[in-house]
Amino acid sequence: MNDQTTLSAEEQAEIDRAAKIAEQNDRFRKTWGADFTVPGQIVVTRGVASLSAGAQVQIMRAVQTFDTFTEDNDPYGDHTFGAFEITAAGEAVKLFWKIDLYDTEYTFGSAVPEDTAATRRVLTVMQRSEY
Repeated sequence: MNDQTTLSAEEQAEIDRAAKIAEQNDRFRKTWGADFTVPGQIVVTRGVASLSAGAQVQIMRAVQTFDTFTEDNDPYGDHTFGAFEITAAGEAVKLFWKIDLYDTEYTFGSAVPEDTAATRRVLTVMQRSEY
């Protein structure tokens, strides 16, 4: 008996596309937007901006090093979301980060999110209570 599943060409193309987007999202996130081959912006909500500078450094580092992608938090395999927690002033702060893929004018969703020339990323960091 053969346990291998054969994918259609369309299914394989979608998996390959998601992997390409994931690689680009990881480069953008891990460099905190400093890799200019993957253009975009980093945005934090008021709740994150109101935290101490030390907490914000912890948050940046946690987002950059995030690697716990699972079926539950990354069902499409494109690395566009993460949930994590830091400790600030002795209190646990629960946070999310997410990456949205826009056109070059930041107006609409990108029609070709795997094309860095046609796509701009917005990485947003927020406290879970702000979602």
